[in-house]
Amino acid sequence: MSSGKSQEPEILSVEEYETDAKWLKLEKIKWKDQEGKERMWETANRATRSKAGVDSVHILALLHHPTKPVSTIVIEQYRPPVSSTVIELPAGLIDEGEDAATTALRELHEETGYGSGRSGQGNAEVHHVSSVLVKDPGMSGANMHLVTVNVKLGENDPDPEQKLEPGEHIIKRVVPLKYLHRTLEDYARRGFSVDSLLASVAQGWELNKQYGA
Repeated sequence: MSSGKSQEPEILSVEEYETDAKWLKLEKIKWKDQEGKERMWETANRATRSKAGVDSVHILALLHHPTKPVSTIVIEQYRPPVSSTVIELPAGLIDEGEDAATTALRELHEETGYGSGRSGQGNAEVHHVSSVLVKDPGMSGANMHLVTVNVKLGENDPDPEQKLEPGEHIIKRVVPLKYLHRTLEDYARRGFSVDSLLASVAQGWELNKQYGA
C-alpha cells in the first residue's frame, strides 16, 4: 500500500549498451519513481543528435494558390521498421549548426521541390516553429519541432521536381486540407500505414470544422 508520500521522479544513471549500430544507441535507464522505488527502463535514441538537443523537424506546408483551396503536402515513404509504406509529413534531421526553420526549408525543397523562391517553386516562409515535441516517449527520447511553412504559388506555377539525394525514394502528393482526413482514411484502407503526427493534424482540422468558432 502506498504511504501517500510523493517525490519528483529522478534519473539515477544512464548506461549505453555496446552495439555496432551507426545511427542509434540502446540505453538502460535507472530511475527512481514518485514513491522512491528504483526502476529500470530501456530506450533507443539517435546517436546523431545535434548540440541543439533536437533530432528533427516535421513540416506542415500550406500551399496558397490564387484560385485553388489551401493544400498541404504528404509523402509516401517505405519504412523498414514497420515493413510498410508510411504516409507522413516531409521531415528531416537537423544538421549541426542549423536551426529548425533552416532545416525545414531545406528539407521541404529537397523532398518536394517547393520553396526555393525560383519561378514555379513558390516563395516559402516559416510561419511557426513549435516547442520541442516528443514522439514516442514510452520507447524513445526522440524529439522534434513541427514547423509550419506558408508557400505562395502563382496562377500557372507547375508542380516542381523533387531534389532527392541518392537512395531516397519518396513520392509526394498535394492534398487540399479539406480532403486530408478522408485521403488518409483511403490510404489506410489500401494497406498503407499513416504516421500518427499527420493523422493528428488531419483530425484536428476535422474537429475545427465541426466545433471551431
